[in-house]
Amino acid sequence: MAEPDPEPMASGAGQRLGAPETLGISTLDPGHRPPAMPPGRQVTIRVRMLDDSEELFDISQKASGKVLFDLVCSHMNLIEGDYFGLEFQNHQKMMVWLDHIKPIIKQLRRPKHTILRFAVKFFPPDHAQLLEELTRYLFALQIKQDLSCGRLTCNDSSAALMVSHIIQSEIGDFEESQCRSHLLNNNYIPDQMPLIDKIMEFHSKNIGQTPAESDYQLLEVARRLEMYGIRLHPAKDREGTVLSLAVAHTGVLVFQGHTRINAFNWSKVRKLSFKRKRFLIKLRPDLNSSYQDTLEFLMASRDCCKVFWKICVEYHAFFRLFEEPKPKPKPVLFTRGSSFRFSGRTQKQVIDYVRESEFKKIPFERKHSRVQHNSRLSPLPSPRHHEVPTEVSFLGVVSNSPHLSASSGHSHGMVNGQKSLELCSHSPNGRQPSPLTSPLLNDACSVRTDDEDEVRRKRFPTDRAYFIAKELLTTERTYLKDLEVITSFQSAVGQDEATPDSLKNTILSTFEPLHKFHTGFLREVEQRLALWEGRSNAHIKGDYQRIGDVMLKNLQGLKPLTANLHKQSEVLLELEKACRASRKLEGLCRDFELQKVCYIPLNVFILRPLHRLIHYKQILERLCKHYPATHVDFRDCRAALADVSEVVDQLQGSLVKMENFQKLLELKKDLLGVDNLVVPGRVSLKLKGLPNFNDVILYTSRGMTATNQFKVHGQLPLHGMTIRESEDEWGVPHAFTLVGQRQSVVVAASSLTEMEKWMEDIKMAIETAKTSNGPSSDLLTSNLSDNKCPEDSSVEAESEDDMTASHTSLERPAPHRGNTMVHVCWHRNTSVSMVDFSIAVENQLSGNLLRKFKNSNGWQKLWVVFTNFSLFFYKSHQDDYPLASLPLLGYSVTIPSESENIHKDYVFKLHFKSHIYYFRTESEYTFERWMEVIRSATVPTSRTRVLNSKESHPH
Repeated sequence: MAEPDPEPMASGAGQRLGAPETLGISTLDPGHRPPAMPPGRQVTIRVRMLDDSEELFDISQKASGKVLFDLVCSHMNLIEGDYFGLEFQNHQKMMVWLDHIKPIIKQLRRPKHTILRFAVKFFPPDHAQLLEELTRYLFALQIKQDLSCGRLTCNDSSAALMVSHIIQSEIGDFEESQCRSHLLNNNYIPDQMPLIDKIMEFHSKNIGQTPAESDYQLLEVARRLEMYGIRLHPAKDREGTVLSLAVAHTGVLVFQGHTRINAFNWSKVRKLSFKRKRFLIKLRPDLNSSYQDTLEFLMASRDCCKVFWKICVEYHAFFRLFEEPKPKPKPVLFTRGSSFRFSGRTQKQVIDYVRESEFKKIPFERKHSRVQHNSRLSPLPSPRHHEVPTEVSFLGVVSNSPHLSASSGHSHGMVNGQKSLELCSHSPNGRQPSPLTSPLLNDACSVRTDDEDEVRRKRFPTDRAYFIAKELLTTERTYLKDLEVITSFQSAVGQDEATPDSLKNTILSTFEPLHKFHTGFLREVEQRLALWEGRSNAHIKGDYQRIGDVMLKNLQGLKPLTANLHKQSEVLLELEKACRASRKLEGLCRDFELQKVCYIPLNVFILRPLHRLIHYKQILERLCKHYPATHVDFRDCRAALADVSEVVDQLQGSLVKMENFQKLLELKKDLLGVDNLVVPGRVSLKLKGLPNFNDVILYTSRGMTATNQFKVHGQLPLHGMTIRESEDEWGVPHAFTLVGQRQSVVVAASSLTEMEKWMEDIKMAIETAKTSNGPSSDLLTSNLSDNKCPEDSSVEAESEDDMTASHTSLERPAPHRGNTMVHVCWHRNTSVSMVDFSIAVENQLSGNLLRKFKNSNGWQKLWVVFTNFSLFFYKSHQDDYPLASLPLLGYSVTIPSESENIHKDYVFKLHFKSHIYYFRTESEYTFERWMEVIRSATVPTSRTRVLNSKESHPH
């Protein structure tokens, strides 16, 4: 669907003047109406935006603060307005936030003479949670203000780096005389002159960075600073020491000057209250803590206490509650305490709404920017797999290719979201807002008409053997690209002195011969398919309508390389050992893994040659099953199958060990507070909130660390463990108890199927532990203080007497370290066993598909790769990295019903909540194959079916 033409907009906070071509994307539908206005005398309110422009709004004096705030957001086409607020100086000369519930007339004594400031109110820990470019632009303006006024303090290097991103956004690529002149005429930080050379040095490294990318990079630097989002409230402790209090997403903070000296996490705070000038923090009982039960701070006045108490209540509600707290009934006779409560959506509600909604994109201008660049065509760089033509502002693709443009949906809404393709949004530092969302590919891209489709069907062969051979071709193309990733890795780290010679030699001797061999093999397959299709010589057929001879010849040529394939385990072990010994090499590997070509974990690429042999075996089995014994191709296919089966049998033991080793390495990166995880003999059985091994179960919670790892709280040895259902005992659906020798833990699954799957796997692990002599060492780090089971906890918000807030807590979404399986499991509330991983190795596929959104008309042709439980999307097979990805855990795959009016052959449907996508294949065989591999990632695995499969296909 074509994007609507941008409507003219008045100058506002969502606009950067000076470059009409410098556009961003807002996802509010242009037809969205401003909030309804109550009757009453109108008053003009002046609002100063983040770009220092001022806007006038006519509003009824009887209107609530929310009506004015919604009017401001509507004026800017701002969807994620929940992070912002309007602040003003009250009659006591204190800066306070406009209350959304109270009428404006009760808050502004002289509304005509009061200037309200539109500002960021809630600072999330990771800007990747901000899904719109406009929202991130407004956050960037807030950081720019905080830097300029000295509120955001930092060292010189950080300040210079942030200013370099600001001027990159405003004046574009570095040109020395222009940059110096601009810095001499514009002050971005106090005492800027001594840092001009350093700013220019950083600016020179930002070449090619778009305004949207500059905003993103600015926020990436800012969010790591101790004073990011901090608003200090002066106070004193009981001894009279001058301090400051502040509130953040994690809890209440204590500062001395600009240095944080203490922090009280929400989970440790039981009650916040104030009595006259005293602000009180009541802590939960903790035997290990030296703090008193109640901490007392003295502030300048009761009103100062109340202002800080209010913002604490709002921060706690926004980041920790599931939903907006309900108002308490008004007492009939007497009132006690404050009636204040948080009003608005919580962050969880915002994120959930975004995921389940779709919006049209409309442009906004960027004030102060001279960059002649359309940010709708501006890709945000992405570390793991796509510095695509994509725009993390989201959720439509945005490209510098003439064949891609921003897509649009149909629904309206106040928070941006999409129903169009819930792929994986990537950020410049490798973080992602969630493994569940990403840029979209536009409907208008490479649309193929039905006439073209019909011509193609008539021109090419329809024999099943042809499509099996074509699967060999398409998957070989993907495999060769994967080998190129490893050879690129060898080039990247091979030149560095931190890389041991033994590792260089192992990688070189293993992958260079494989890459050379498969380059020639792919060429032969392409030539054979071209002859088979008649594209090279239309008169030559017959002998060329087969593939077994090509496979037999090349598989025999592959046999001498079998010794190299045994070295895959050496590569993994050597690389892990070298990374432990060298921080520099570990950093090099991490940086490489964040590049766009490395779309799956690096260790998975290393195992690809072993996986590929299994795929050859499967393809040959299908050909042998299809051909009659008299077919000219049958004998070669059977001989080739015998050859590859022999190699697979020889390598199967190594493959199983290396798959497990690779999963342990991946888990190690996602867990915080665990040592000795990767040891010989340990097997990973399950990924989720309870990582389960063959000797121990760890229980974890979603962390708030900078790397967003899962914090390990404790471990349960499997030796001597029993398991029992506990639904009746605890009244919690799908609950069961893990009874250990020293402690027990009650857990609950998301469904009956999940509970049965967990209990079956854990029982099997317990039985294995009885006969196993495997590792049972303590996995927890020595400094892990919290080894208790995490509990849902919240803050009781109290005023002078006994006002308390809701006790519901929220495990907030946090930034993540890429699209790892543990994060996908967490977001999709599902589980993956080691058996599932084994099945996934066998089910990899690639090829062209036509894709259609639920509410679109055209079909878009894409090159699609299925691996690691995800679909990866490319414009063509020649691309080096995917445009976007779609994790399939939690999705269902079905055939469209008649009521969906698809009326095409070989179409399957992917569905998750409100996200619906249709994919169209070219033949019955390819339809069956795509359904088969996708079901392997979306349908819960039956252990009986798996065991039967293992028996019939030993490996």
